[in-house]
Amino acid sequence: MGNAPLFIALEDGRATTDETMMTASKTSSTRSFISHSSVAHAAIFICLAMAVSGCNTSKRDTITTGSIAKTSSTPLDNMDAAQLAETERAIGGAYVKDPRNRDIGLRYATVLGMTGKHAQALAVMQQVAIANPSDRQVLAAYGKAQAAAGQLEQALGTIGRAQTPDHPDWRLMSAEGAVLDQLGRSEEARQKYRSALQTQPNEPSIMSNLGMSYVLSGDLKTAETYMRNAAQQPAADSRVRQNLALVVGLQGRFSEAETIARKELSQQQADTNVTYLRSMLSQQNSWAKLADKDKAAKSAVN
Repeated sequence: MGNAPLFIALEDGRATTDETMMTASKTSSTRSFISHSSVAHAAIFICLAMAVSGCNTSKRDTITTGSIAKTSSTPLDNMDAAQLAETERAIGGAYVKDPRNRDIGLRYATVLGMTGKHAQALAVMQQVAIANPSDRQVLAAYGKAQAAAGQLEQALGTIGRAQTPDHPDWRLMSAEGAVLDQLGRSEEARQKYRSALQTQPNEPSIMSNLGMSYVLSGDLKTAETYMRNAAQQPAADSRVRQNLALVVGLQGRFSEAETIARKELSQQQADTNVTYLRSMLSQQNSWAKLADKDKAAKSAVN
């Protein structure tokens, strides 16, 4: 989006706050804490945005704007703040007139989520799910909305109901992995990602999610391996490459990270991403200095 950073770490749910990330990190190393805190500021749950929106990066924006309301024909991911606001108003008006319409509800919830209105997006999806209780895409989007609003356990159940064991959807497996990562169940999450890769080999969004799982546990080198592999896939989009920029930057290679962050973006998007990246990495550096001071103080006492 034009005025919002494209970093999407473990996608969509901004329900994980600095406070909860700090609590979770108490059992991890200082390095893991630093990466946790930074990733939280980078929009921590994109696996869902990457794994569920209809359901995913390869199927983004499948409901065309023109089929619902007379708004911009620009894909949602490429809209700036003004365009998103106008789209939200237009689709919101259509939703008020027909709240049980599946396509309108799905798109309206997506736009609300993109503008940070997660509670409202969840309320919309609740209504859509009531009207379409057996629709897999609706259930997947409902699970995404629940996760974004912080209802992680409920999201797991909803996504599970959307899945069919005899013909599993790799997008839903990846989305479930994203929720598990949010809950701190990293090994289970990675099993889901690997199962998804068995169904959809070399899918960049899954590999990116798997990489971000390692970021959350502080293993940045392993994370970069997955990220680079994901970014090299023909189907990789800008969001995958922005995650690679994040991982490279977290390792201190700032110039390389900025170069990656600017690729394939408009000047406005590139500037926004680089500014956000610098801010995030500056915070990481601050935590590192605090950790060094703490370590020095403990050594002096001993």
